[in-house]
Amino acid sequence: MTEAATADITFFRLRPATEFTEVTASTRLAEGTTGLELDSADPESIAACLAGGVLPVAVGHTGDGAIGWVVEPEDALALSESGVPGWRLTVIHTTDRAAVVDALARSEAAYLRTGRSRVAEAAEICALPSMGTRVSAFVDSVGDALAAVEAGATDLLLRDWDSEGIGELREVVGGRLGERVAVPPRIPVNQARKSLPKDLFKVYLNLIDGGGYARPRYEWAPGMPIEPPLNPRRFSAAWPDAMWTAAAGPGVGGATRAVRTILEASLEGSPPSVEETATLMAARGSDVDAIAATADALRRERVGDTVTYVVNRNINYTNVCYFRCGFCAFSKGPRSLNLRGDPYLMSIDEVVRRTTEAAGRGATEVCLQGGIHPQFTGQFYVDVLSSIKEAVPWIHVHGFTPLEVWQGAETLGMTVRAFLQMLKEAGLGTLPGTAAEILDDRVRKHLCPDKIRTAQWAEVMLIAHELGLRSTSTIMFGHIDDPLAWANHLEVIREIQRRTGGFTELVPLPFVHMGAPIYLRGRARPGPTWDEVVLVHAVARLALDGLVPNIQASWVKLGLDGAARLLEAGCNDFGGTLMNETISRAAGASHGQEVDAEEFEQLISGSGRVPRRRSTLYELIDETPLPVVR
Repeated sequence: MTEAATADITFFRLRPATEFTEVTASTRLAEGTTGLELDSADPESIAACLAGGVLPVAVGHTGDGAIGWVVEPEDALALSESGVPGWRLTVIHTTDRAAVVDALARSEAAYLRTGRSRVAEAAEICALPSMGTRVSAFVDSVGDALAAVEAGATDLLLRDWDSEGIGELREVVGGRLGERVAVPPRIPVNQARKSLPKDLFKVYLNLIDGGGYARPRYEWAPGMPIEPPLNPRRFSAAWPDAMWTAAAGPGVGGATRAVRTILEASLEGSPPSVEETATLMAARGSDVDAIAATADALRRERVGDTVTYVVNRNINYTNVCYFRCGFCAFSKGPRSLNLRGDPYLMSIDEVVRRTTEAAGRGATEVCLQGGIHPQFTGQFYVDVLSSIKEAVPWIHVHGFTPLEVWQGAETLGMTVRAFLQMLKEAGLGTLPGTAAEILDDRVRKHLCPDKIRTAQWAEVMLIAHELGLRSTSTIMFGHIDDPLAWANHLEVIREIQRRTGGFTELVPLPFVHMGAPIYLRGRARPGPTWDEVVLVHAVARLALDGLVPNIQASWVKLGLDGAARLLEAGCNDFGGTLMNETISRAAGASHGQEVDAEEFEQLISGSGRVPRRRSTLYELIDETPLPVVR
């Protein structure tokens, strides 16, 4: 079969049910099922499904509480007229063709469910001009599935299939096979948020990735005390079957046509457009491996085999903050995690003491970040800098996010430019690129509604760079964002960098969900999948080619082995030794708060790369004694 004929075939793992308990539902989830089809969607069964983590689907009736309905044409029309969006509807293929066509056209239903013997007829209906419905059919074997696909089915319904059977299906069908949940993939999260009740929305988010497909079944998420699903032969962990895990990931030539075209252009020096970047970010399966291989080749060509790191200390001077960012557990993490502790505000003397101690241990940088304390004015930041520089004049101070700069200028009644100049004169060396989160305001207004918007973040960075203050850049991903948001974010970084050249690196930061308020309220996904982690790092290498030379892997979020694996997906920097990082720990991350230089050196060398210590500005540091701290 041709690539075009087999592209974008989905399957849904479901079970029919009459009544279910929470235990039964959770058991079905553990077996791989993401949806239960109920012929009597009573409130108790709906509640049991949701408590067990699976999505309830109503079959043959229009009862309340389900995420979707599988109904005859007249009921689909009634639901549509009551305001139910088409992506929640499946129309049953009855013998009345006119009624079926009318219901599909008016309700814009996502699926037409048919029997295997009628797939061709259903495909004919769904191929009518302006009809966006997909043909859905139950299949009980690989042979059934292949016959249904050849007849025109693009959505397969699976009961009691194990992972090896699904792997065989993938190999036989080919193309882009993806698992969906009870509703179609690629539903914008804002649409789901508006349409679904809170309890349904929570379960839905727990089951999907950034593209709206079903998440892989491994337990790992960023920050958890277990290893990522690492495979030395390939990057993508999309499938658990032996055929997938034993096979080597492909290079550029093994990518699907659309992705291959973008990758070939990247290798020829033409970075992807925003639309092409979004296409790469949405890649699945073998395309992920091809993208990682391309990023690795580009990394080798641009920066060689050296992997850098900096000896530094993070000083999080307060965990009190009057902003209410949904992702941040640092200032308001749940006490049950025993991570945040009591509110605190370090004295300036304590900040200086920690700086002096870090310098004595060989640090060349201190990174200053904290909450926005309600008593802070911009003078606090100036006083901290002046005090540090008086005690340790040669230390590089990497501090104060664009949010802190914006707030500091506002509290002093100054322009951003004037305040940045004041910080520079007080001893500020560079700015961290945090407070960026996702530079896409359609996401920011839900993720961090009272925080500065994209344009304000950009203005601080543009002015800082113009004043000679360079900075890092970051992207925090895996919460309520999507591939387009990641592409839009990288375009903001590119636009600023084209103007100023002031960014030293990009640091992708996978969302750590365990203690994050937005996740605990059921309003975010449980972090990115491993494939999404790979994609954001690898695609960043391609999109920022010729602009930002350094891509960092965050060992704090991913663990040392996870970060090391990304050295083969476009990354060339390991970040800092940190000495007391607490922000990720507050969100539930279990990885260490400090790594010594020797550990970095051993890990990098073990990955076949050349470790080098660097300064904040990526100047390589020889093994010469640092100034004595008295």
